[in-house]
Amino acid sequence: MSDCIFCKIVAGDIPAKKVFEDEDMIVFHDINPVAPVHLLAIPKKHIASLAEATPEDAPVIGKLLQVGGRMAIAQGCTDGFRTLVNTGRVGRQEVYHLHIHFVGGPDVLPPMLKR
Repeated sequence: MSDCIFCKIVAGDIPAKKVFEDEDMIVFHDINPVAPVHLLAIPKKHIASLAEATPEDAPVIGKLLQVGGRMAIAQGCTDGFRTLVNTGRVGRQEVYHLHIHFVGGPDVLPPMLKR
């Protein structure tokens, strides 16, 4: 996808502060963090959203979660972190390339939903 910012990161056309990369995926720091730790895990394959993922994409999605979680811990989220996947317009997805947010830091996360 020539206009996808995450595809441009995968291609090396846009720099990113990477904490992990292999043949399937990249984990990097969000450029507009909402917490002391805010990482994004993306597949190198362009998958527009979680709603468009296929059964063949399941292994890489599992790997995004597992490796992203490990990287969040390595970046200091030893007491926990939040994972978030925004999907589609109503889900407030801004970049249409599947990505998982790993957000944390010492006591900075509000409750997920107001009760």
